[in-house]
Amino acid sequence: MSEFDPAAVILWFRRDLRLADHPALAAAVALGRPVIPLFIHDETVTALGAAAKWRLGEGVAALARALEGIGSRLVLRRGWAHEVLEALVAETGAAAVYWTRSYDRDGIARDREVKADLRGAGIEARSFPGAVLFEPWTVATGQGRPYNVYTPFWKALRDRDPGPLEQAPARLRPPAAWPASEDLRDWAMGRAMDRGVAVVGRFASVGEAAARARLDLFLGERLARYSEDRDHPARSATSGLSEHLAWGEISVRTVWHAAMAARDAGARGAEKFLSELGWREFAWHLMYHAPEIDRRNWRADWDGFPWRGDSDDAERWRRGMTGEPIVDAAMREMFVTGRMHNRARMVAASYLTKHLLTDWRIGLRWFADCLTDWDPAANAMGWQWVAGSGPDAAPYFRVFNPATQAEKFDAGGAYRRAYIAEGQAEPPETALAFFDAAPRHWGLSPGQVYPERLIPLAEGRSRALAAYARRNAAPAT
Repeated sequence: MSEFDPAAVILWFRRDLRLADHPALAAAVALGRPVIPLFIHDETVTALGAAAKWRLGEGVAALARALEGIGSRLVLRRGWAHEVLEALVAETGAAAVYWTRSYDRDGIARDREVKADLRGAGIEARSFPGAVLFEPWTVATGQGRPYNVYTPFWKALRDRDPGPLEQAPARLRPPAAWPASEDLRDWAMGRAMDRGVAVVGRFASVGEAAARARLDLFLGERLARYSEDRDHPARSATSGLSEHLAWGEISVRTVWHAAMAARDAGARGAEKFLSELGWREFAWHLMYHAPEIDRRNWRADWDGFPWRGDSDDAERWRRGMTGEPIVDAAMREMFVTGRMHNRARMVAASYLTKHLLTDWRIGLRWFADCLTDWDPAANAMGWQWVAGSGPDAAPYFRVFNPATQAEKFDAGGAYRRAYIAEGQAEPPETALAFFDAAPRHWGLSPGQVYPERLIPLAEGRSRALAAYARRNAAPAT
């Protein structure tokens, strides 16, 4: 390396697949040195569920194209993160590695190891904010403790300024010579999806440009009726940004600033939408302070609750064959589109954990395998909220009645018809697509008879309430 070619900065992309409002990228560019963008198929990627891994691969491909547009490229490597980084530093003579901070247990453990190894070798290693609005340790109660209840958390958050946005660079300075890169196709990130890729791929929205277009569409056409329509799964009422936020194709700060501007301009629905962004923030702060929230009951007094383990009933739930149309529609929507409407998620989760008394972790693991917008913090909090074992949880006696929920939020049956083919003379494409995406060994076909209910709804509710009553009556140990 010549004296006129300063040491490069390796920019390690993870769940931050964007160029705009990327603090780590902005800091690297500000140095005026060559930047080597890198994505590592590391231990955290290997652990992803099938749909999430496929969707991540699509996002990485989109990022690579965006980088080419500003005179750069994305280097791809596979292996343990610390080994890959040490090798790339040795190959390139890079003097620094920058990345966006993680807040989950596994990500934090990986990053600490990487940072220690790099700094021990004399390499600058820095992590930057960018995945959440505010660092979790900066939002606390008057006693200096993290919030466990959403309402006071939101009051503390709603008028705080997360800071100005970082502009996307027009160009990245390349290194004198590019290091070798693996081929994304060789990673076969959609292998576990099998034939589902052809179905789910039709519904994916991928990349930073698509994220920005979705935000603009939402603000211009949907925000005004967001509060009234957001709970109706057949209506095009939500932002559709969940998959983009999950993979960092747009920053939550970008969305926040846009929604705040709309609120300040008097837009209806803006305050409610901001509060939903607040729930995402709350989930990540909880995961940071309680890193086992996706594995253990947040409320320790639930550890003795007699959850059912995996069973034939849980398998019927996974396959969208419970006989409860709105539950089955929700499960099939996830298989067809890779996503599930939030109201439908609550109903499906309540049915599994309360009517079927099944451990919430069984549902969480299935969602982790099937959702393209898999967000470990939001989904862990959501499952524990519905089950009753989590922070700010639904009270134990809140048992969502699928029939009542369907009558209230899908009165005309449009959502159920969209995903349940059985009994329809001319089922829509979305309903038929479920049978194209479902594993062949399930042996499902659109001409089959729709199943009877697994359990009468009143009986399921009574059974759940009795179990909760026994738990509440049990002496403390």
